Amino acid sequence: MQTFQLTDLLPKVKRSHRPWLEFLRVDSFSMGVYHLNAGQADPQQPHSEDEVYYVVSGRASFRAGSEQLGVGPGALIYVERNVEHRFFDVTEDLTVLVFFAPPEGSLKSRVGRVFETHLH
Repeated sequence: MQTFQLTDLLPKVKRSHRPWLEFLRVDSFSMGVYHLNAGQADPQQPHSEDEVYYVVSGRASFRAGSEQLGVGPGALIYVERNVEHRFFDVTEDLTVLVFFAPPEGSLKSRVGRVFETHLH
């Protein structure tokens, strides 16, 4: 068993000066905290894995493909792999827990390894 306190993770995200902090990675999934300040642009690109966002605090709009909605505390959002998506119009500092299944980047690297194997 592993346990985490969001109150311990948030200062680490802020000290890193990056919006993303992965804090758990196992064979079947990974988890992290994503934090954007009010007015900050969301630089993320589509991911090769399915993901779920849980909005802990803050307010913003969210776009996935052609769909768009306002989000705030308690919102749960599922985004299918490879779908263009991002938060925008962040009106209050936004803190989000993110769950990837399988772990973030694992399918992309697997595809890369398979592709490289076929090249040689």
